[in-house]
Amino acid sequence: MITVWGGQTSRSIRAAWVLEEMGIPYRLRHVDMLAARREPEWLAVNPGDFLPAIQDGDVTMVESIAIMEYLMGRYGPTPMQPSTDDPAFATYQQFLHLGEAGLATLMMVPLVSGFIAPEAERDNWGARWARECVERRLLLVRRQLARAPYMAGERFTAADISVSYALNLGANHAGFVIGDAEADYLSRTTSRDAYKRAFDRSHEHPAV
Repeated sequence: MITVWGGQTSRSIRAAWVLEEMGIPYRLRHVDMLAARREPEWLAVNPGDFLPAIQDGDVTMVESIAIMEYLMGRYGPTPMQPSTDDPAFATYQQFLHLGEAGLATLMMVPLVSGFIAPEAERDNWGARWARECVERRLLLVRRQLARAPYMAGERFTAADISVSYALNLGANHAGFVIGDAEADYLSRTTSRDAYKRAFDRSHEHPAV
């Protein structure tokens, strides 16, 4: 059985959400990223000490977008991943990766600066720069939502899992203000039964 290493509010929700959408059984191992010391078993899985990670037989993977692509490629086909000859494929690919590389990763800079940095260092140049970059990239999301209900067009895909996580992270933890279009979009994506199951499991403690 696939093991997902994760924790509350972590990117592991992406892996769990894909697995729930595909109906693939998995177990969730909780990692407390605020603990002073990590479990040796976890560090043996990912010595880089960041979430998520999965174990699937002899396969161990980190990086949430790569994990989603692996799961869909290994256990698909799935409607969440358009085929390469689908007209929506290029848009799907763009937003699948934008959700992490263009949004969530940059959001971490003002988030960490605001909550962890010493008071005098919280409003720093790097955090302000990252926030401005995110705001510009969000224009791509808003333009897409003006055209279609989902990131790849008319149907839900893994690109929506990627972007939905980033929007939730920004709005709930990094002080970004989302507009009505983004709020309506999140209502559509997070009302899915698969998301609710993944969310509930990720908030069990300890998750097993």
